[in-house]
This record gives sequence, C-alpha cells and structure tokens, in this order.
Amino acid sequence: MKKIIAICIVLLATSLSAYAQKVNKLSKKEKKEGWELLFNGKNFDGWRQYNNDKMPANWTIEDNAMKVFPAQGKEPGRGAGGDILFGNKKFKNFELSIDWKAGKMANSGIFYYVREVKGKPIFNAAPEIQILDNENATDNKIKSHLAGSLYDMIPADPSTVKPAGEWNTCVIKVNNGKASISMNGIEVVTYTHWTPEWNELVENSKFKKFEGFTEGISREGYIGLQDHGYTVWFKNIKIKALD
Repeated sequence: MKKIIAICIVLLATSLSAYAQKVNKLSKKEKKEGWELLFNGKNFDGWRQYNNDKMPANWTIEDNAMKVFPAQGKEPGRGAGGDILFGNKKFKNFELSIDWKAGKMANSGIFYYVREVKGKPIFNAAPEIQILDNENATDNKIKSHLAGSLYDMIPADPSTVKPAGEWNTCVIKVNNGKASISMNGIEVVTYTHWTPEWNELVENSKFKKFEGFTEGISREGYIGLQDHGYTVWFKNIKIKALD
C-alpha cells in the first residue's frame, strides 16, 4: 500500500510539474498549427503603451502573469492612460486566446483591430471584449457590460464566467469579418463586421458618435489590453493567424 501511495504521489507531482511548464508556453502541436506566443511570462517584450513606445508604470509581472493595477494617486475605476498593445504586429484574420483573472470589482477589456490615433483613446476605433468581476463591479447593471460581452453591443452568458480571483480563458476568433467569442470553452457571442447588422449594433451603442466607429473600424490592427483603474492579471496570451 505504501508503495502504491508513493507511486501516486510521484505521478501527481509529475503531472503538476508538466502542467506548470505549460504556462506561457506553446506545445509542439500548437507550434505546428501556427500559434504565436505574445507574452513570455518574464517581461513585456513586444508590448507598449497605446500611443507611446514604453510600458506604463502601473503594469508589472507577477507569478508569470502581467498585472495591471490602480496607478498611484488614482481612484479605482480611474485609469491612468495605461492601455497597452502588442506592437510588433497587426492582425487581420486570427484566433486569440487569453487567460485573465479579475481582482475584486475589476473592470477591463481585450481590444482587437486597434489603430492608434493621436489624442484619441484606444476604444475610439477598436471592438472590446469585456472583462469584469460580474458580481461586485459597479458596471454590472447592463447585460452587454458583463464579462465576455462585445462591450455595449452584444451580451454574453454570465454563467460561463468564473468569479473574481479565478482564471478564465477567453478565445476571440475573427475570420473575414465573422467573429465569435468563447468563454471557458463555451461560445457566448457571434457577429459579423462591416454588415448592416454590425452598423445597427454600432448605432444602438455608445459608439455611435465615436469617430473610429462612424468611419468604420479597421480590417486589421493591434491586440490591446485595458487599464481601467482596477487589478487584473493576464497570461497564456497566444494568437494564430488565419490568413
């Protein structure tokens, strides 16, 4: 019996070790499929502040994850202009996977098709997939503002999202205008860009007067992450071009 227990302990330790090695790493299968790692877990190589060439001060690396936190002197919910993007490459058709964890009351977002416009915020012209502590955040009264939603346009099923302090996996797939959002393995939102239906979504949202949306969002752009003045962690950020 003792021998069996010892073997089980060794197998468990091996399993945990193997799992730990997968954090911010690509498997051989993923590499063969064309996945690209956007964050190595050690530094911010490739990342920079929106409309800047450096990283903002309120981002750090913690436990193999990038962490955004309230800037000194700023109240929670008041971002410090610390929105960031992966500036090495623009993406057109892609599948993006990001693990995220919200602090209590947290609010943030994942942007794609980001185009930089001087004097304009990152959300001026980029669709946003919402990150939120659905239970405690102040912005949890509108369904399309809950985690996983196409922000202020299409609501996601909140039952697919784990609570603050637990990791979630968001997958964003955009191919020739057709988009799908999955949260923890469950598809929660679908839509198609540059269609009458898309235009109607914009017209019925807060973006109807945003220049970037009235002009039309870009057909390719950067991947971005939001500083909304709350604590949020990100890891296992990887993308596969579908061109």
